[in-house]
Amino acid sequence: MIELSGLTKRYGEKAAVDDLTFTVRPGTVTGFLGPNGAGKSTTMRMILGLDHPTAGDVRIDGRRYHELADPLTYIGALLDAKAVHGGRSARNHLLCLAQSNGIPAGRVGEVLETVGLTAVARKKAKGFSLGMSQRLGIAGALLGDPRILMFDEPVNGLDPEGIHWIRGLMKSLATQGRTVFVSSHLMSEMALTADHLVVIGQGRLLADTTMADFIERNSRSYVRIRTPDRERLLDALHEARITVVESGGGALEVTDGRSEEIGELAARHRVVLHELSVRQSSLEEAFMRLTASSVEYHAQAEPVERPWGTRWNTRTAAPVDRAAARTTAEG
Repeated sequence: MIELSGLTKRYGEKAAVDDLTFTVRPGTVTGFLGPNGAGKSTTMRMILGLDHPTAGDVRIDGRRYHELADPLTYIGALLDAKAVHGGRSARNHLLCLAQSNGIPAGRVGEVLETVGLTAVARKKAKGFSLGMSQRLGIAGALLGDPRILMFDEPVNGLDPEGIHWIRGLMKSLATQGRTVFVSSHLMSEMALTADHLVVIGQGRLLADTTMADFIERNSRSYVRIRTPDRERLLDALHEARITVVESGGGALEVTDGRSEEIGELAARHRVVLHELSVRQSSLEEAFMRLTASSVEYHAQAEPVERPWGTRWNTRTAAPVDRAAARTTAEG
């Protein structure tokens, strides 16, 4: 179990993490979500004692990280897949970790097999792809057979087979009663993996709830309708005081009516329906809705259009008239 109580980290006047209090419990996969700059990585670093909190406390099975005699046997973590000595082989990297934590050397071969790196065990880490480095990092996290696992963006660089594998691994670890805490920007992956969600924005806690409850509270459900008798259905919906909006592909959406009610209404007016389905927003849409006011970095929606090959004046940020510039230079 990981317990955070009033955890705060300030850099000058800026609060990267602001009074976070939540518990990551065993037996479930807990997703850790938040926009860029929300404080997720800083929080994970404080859990592992890599950053010291300005205020508050974090405990791992009741103790602070520095109080753990052999920490890899309590908590295994993957924060940076490339944080490996490039001159060491995969086996020697894991062997060093094992020796420093009192873990039998035989465990190295076991975790290499688990992550699928047995064939490249003697290959130097500097030659590893990002996906292979991720697998090696996961092997390091599993090395001490800990009760708590923490992963930051574990599917980065993995191919579809690797993503499917890590998803199954995390679920299996949780089924064994372990605590699994995973941060990711891939909402579709979190929707398939996590049972519980902790969401933060600008360092503050926004949600600490089950996946199902989070989507229900922060998303919208609606009825999607497609019909060749569009005008007749619109008139019928208007008479029944049911609000309808246009959707993509010629479909209609109703948010204040039940599918049964709309189906009966269409039948009474002899309207043919090609689709009548209840839809609910995805985890991504629910996440965007909740964190909209907490996004720190906003990108430009549309790129500025300019002719191919246009040069820009770096002082005024205006396009340069090449013909005029050439005439001036020749004059």
